[in-house]
Amino acid sequence: MNPIGKLTAVDPAKKALTLLDEFKRFAFKGNVIDLAIGVIIGAAFGKIVDSLVKNVLMPVIGLIVPGQQSYQSWAIVIHGQTIAYGQFLGEVVNFLIVAAALFIFVAKFLGWMMKSKKHELQAAGPPPLTKDQELLTEIRDSLRKSPA
Repeated sequence: MNPIGKLTAVDPAKKALTLLDEFKRFAFKGNVIDLAIGVIIGAAFGKIVDSLVKNVLMPVIGLIVPGQQSYQSWAIVIHGQTIAYGQFLGEVVNFLIVAAALFIFVAKFLGWMMKSKKHELQAAGPPPLTKDQELLTEIRDSLRKSPA
């Protein structure tokens, strides 16, 4: 066989369609779609938390802390250098709220769900043995009974 014959045997259109089919199978799997939905919901949740921090919590903290300025303009001037710490504090509060929400969801809610599922499985008992497992159990028991 000549090497040129091998090259002409590959049909580029078939290769492209195969690649497209593989991509469709990957992109429309349930896991990928679930992940995309999770990312979108996470982004929306981040915006809600950001708004909560900027529009509710930090202004309340601004009322408690003496001063006329909003928290975004809080700054310290040292040797002519301005250190704006108000915006940073807002981001720290934002992070803490997101971290607390994730902790509650992952550690507590999902942990509770896993624990309840585990109790359901324990209450149901072990699944029945297959024929192979029954046969192996009989062989084991007969070997135990026979004198060595």
